[in-house]
Amino acid sequence: MAEVAAGEDRGGRDRDPEGRARSARPRDGLGRPLPYGADGVERQPEGVVRSPAETVTEAQELLDAGKPFHAHEVFEDAWKSGPDAERGLWRGLAQLAVGLTHSARGNTTGGARLLRRGAAAVSEWSAERNQHRPYGLDLTGVTAWATDLAARVELTRTLIDAGTEAPRLRRP
Repeated sequence: MAEVAAGEDRGGRDRDPEGRARSARPRDGLGRPLPYGADGVERQPEGVVRSPAETVTEAQELLDAGKPFHAHEVFEDAWKSGPDAERGLWRGLAQLAVGLTHSARGNTTGGARLLRRGAAAVSEWSAERNQHRPYGLDLTGVTAWATDLAARVELTRTLIDAGTEAPRLRRP
């Protein structure tokens, strides 16, 4: 019987220390897997509990750096660890980050679809609670940004620059 390498199961899949399937391949700024041994972008740690303010600040920094895939992971942490009443907000913001990721990768159809889905989720959450600026978030502006970007990527079908197209989560 062949030896199984540490961090790998018998099927050849990478595993994290808890035994969950988790690719150890490095990734680029848009979350695309790179060949083993390549220099990649440091991954966001998963399962981090942040305050809402920390979540928004960290996600904005990642979006501005052209790393929407990583911003999605920050929003996903908030969605999974935050109060039930806020899950729709954080899930919608995560969908927007994934929509930006797909659009920057050239998947304009999927990107536009996720941008619209995220915009609808954020807008619905905001309307249900009559909260348009929770944690300083500009949900009206973010929704308008997503709707506009979805229309543009569908129309042009060209790659976009994720950092240039990043939304402003907060407005003064």
